[in-house]
Amino acid sequence: MRKRRKILTVSTAVVAAATLPLLISPVVSAAAREDDDDSSRIARLYAPPPDRDSYRQVARLAWRGDFRDSAGLLAMVRTPQAVWYGDESPERVERLVRRTTRSADVQGRLPVLALYNIPGRDCGSYSSGGADGLAAYEAWIDAVAEGIGDRKVLIVLEPDSLSLLPSDCADESNVDQTAADEQPADEQPVDEQPAEEQLAAEQQTDVEQPPAAEASPTDLPPLPDPGASTSPPAASAAQDAAQSPDAQSEDPRLPASEDPAPKPAEAQEPSGLEPSASQSPAPEPSAEQPGTLPELPPLPTPDPVTPDTEDTGDLDTPVVEDPETAARYSEINYAVDALTALGNASVYLDAGHAGWHSVSSIVPRLIKAGIDRATGFALNVSHYQTDPDSAWYGRLISSCLAYADEGGDPEDCADQSWSRRHARRWLHAHVPDDPGRMKHFVTDTSRNGQGPWAPRAGAHLDAQSWCNPPARGLGRRPTTRTGDALLDAALWVKTPGESDGRCLRGTDGPLDPVRGTVNPDAGEWFPEQALELVRYAEPSVKVFRRTHGR
Repeated sequence: MRKRRKILTVSTAVVAAATLPLLISPVVSAAAREDDDDSSRIARLYAPPPDRDSYRQVARLAWRGDFRDSAGLLAMVRTPQAVWYGDESPERVERLVRRTTRSADVQGRLPVLALYNIPGRDCGSYSSGGADGLAAYEAWIDAVAEGIGDRKVLIVLEPDSLSLLPSDCADESNVDQTAADEQPADEQPVDEQPAEEQLAAEQQTDVEQPPAAEASPTDLPPLPDPGASTSPPAASAAQDAAQSPDAQSEDPRLPASEDPAPKPAEAQEPSGLEPSASQSPAPEPSAEQPGTLPELPPLPTPDPVTPDTEDTGDLDTPVVEDPETAARYSEINYAVDALTALGNASVYLDAGHAGWHSVSSIVPRLIKAGIDRATGFALNVSHYQTDPDSAWYGRLISSCLAYADEGGDPEDCADQSWSRRHARRWLHAHVPDDPGRMKHFVTDTSRNGQGPWAPRAGAHLDAQSWCNPPARGLGRRPTTRTGDALLDAALWVKTPGESDGRCLRGTDGPLDPVRGTVNPDAGEWFPEQALELVRYAEPSVKVFRRTHGR
């Protein structure tokens, strides 16, 4: 009996090993055809080496005979996506960046780099880390620039760095939720720890408690019939998105991934039901629509801005900026100058997402960070906003930047909370017709196929809707051929399949009350979520194709 079992085990392994290459071949060729079908594409994007844990899952599924899931997962991890860098020494990051950019150059592909090493990252919470001050950050950025050289790259610069300024961290209304709500954006495996000063006193979430014995994962939704489309149940249609400030109040986090490079921790944003003024939530739209050009609804407390060198004449109400926030702007400005000076680097600054900051809140931050010298801005990094929401929000930001560049006040700009008719009238009156005179943007579509997660009302003290939400799917495949004059690329910035962290959702943990399991640490491979992303992908993942001519 024992000998028969051994023979059966060896036979299974041999069959699996022989089958996996056959399985991989059609998937890779299908992915290649999908990538090359668009002959008018501006650039072909680079796919970095997948996470080793993802290949282990692919192999395990194949050994079990689950070839459909195995093929879908393989197609996902071999899709072009960003390579994350953060926390490495200058010497190491220079070597890693040079390796990635050279590899992409040899393949004739455009690499996407996500740089995530800003000092004071993530308000000192779960994704804390980053360079030790301005001088260290400048040295790190210089090393990245050396590694890039004269090769062409697309850079997503410091996700969450402008959406979550140090001044936002100090906001008293944020302290209670910062530690739980601002877990690492998504990928970088960083030690979980509460904020060092602001959050230590009030941190109630048991973030450092050792995890309990791993519970069995929740059952995944059944797969569709192999002959049928893998498209998931219809997702809720993208609403007149930007009009509803309360519709989504989730938080960005960040991804990380590349075989050779250690992954930095992810950034996150507050996700409380009542966002603080520092988060600048979109104002409520007015019930009455004016017949002429609109007056703006009341805006939240403006972000602290360093006064101009010229005398404002208002000595009673000076605008004061804390040293950490002033340093943040200096750091981003230095990075913009150092990277754009390379000539072949397209640099995009952080602008959060449509469910976080209002247009009039994020635009001044972009201006202070040097958006005039950057290529543009990045939206929805590590988040779930729909493509229509992101496209509309991006257009409003780009329009407001153009308006401000001509001397207009950002507070007068159309906002995502306005009705589309109302906003379009403003755009028609104030925005140039030439997209070449406006800043462009990129969006992260790695996990937005089903849009944001809407938890059951009152189910938990804190839904943490950004944190490993269930039944989300892959979104639009990465491309630089978008059909939108202002949208330079749809990218997979966040590495799909990597955990956002241990989601407690207002409970004592260690289980995620929604999933019933202990989620992996931020940046670690999350097998159950990886399969969900494939199964609920929109558009669906095509893994089986007929051979041409048959």
